[in-house]
Amino acid sequence: MLTIALTGGIASGKSEVSHLFEALGAPVIDTDLISRQLVKPGEPALQEIVTAFGASILNSDGALNRKKLGKLIFNSDQQRRQLEDILHPRIRDEVTRQLQTIAAPFAIVVIPLLLESRYPINIDRILVIDAPPEMQRQRLMQRNAISEADADKMLHAQATNSHRLAVADDVISNRGPLKALQAEVERLHQYYLLLSTPQDGMI
Repeated sequence: MLTIALTGGIASGKSEVSHLFEALGAPVIDTDLISRQLVKPGEPALQEIVTAFGASILNSDGALNRKKLGKLIFNSDQQRRQLEDILHPRIRDEVTRQLQTIAAPFAIVVIPLLLESRYPINIDRILVIDAPPEMQRQRLMQRNAISEADADKMLHAQATNSHRLAVADDVISNRGPLKALQAEVERLHQYYLLLSTPQDGMI
């Protein structure tokens, strides 16, 4: 099975693209969703996070206060790496487990921090969603109700767009209307089906 890593900067449109692939029948594994499952109350990863960052990052009901934790890690490279050391190995193992249960020509694995992670996931191709930084900044400010300065901190904590494009096998430019985005996803869907189908005369 062909495995495609879907990545891109924060607020670049990864979720929209993954939903479009899903609508076409492609199986999608989202590492953000896995991450949310891992930090639910009672999960070992949450206890490790509390040990590392203190009980103040919990809400009164014992759930993780993601906004408070986000502020901590975006202001400290050391604390961000500490969180990654707790979550990323578990995410990698769960992605591997889920891939083993899928029977399909290809699968999409959404990995926002593909380039930043020190715990790589085995993939065959990299699909980058490219969006202009000013668009990402505006989306972040609106989506997260944060200031421009906080949005810039989040953007600067990630790899640059040029860094992602340098390793991309495929690129979708998310700079236009939804219809254009749909057309790009449909084109790549057909391309991945072709790539994953054995050709005559080949083993």
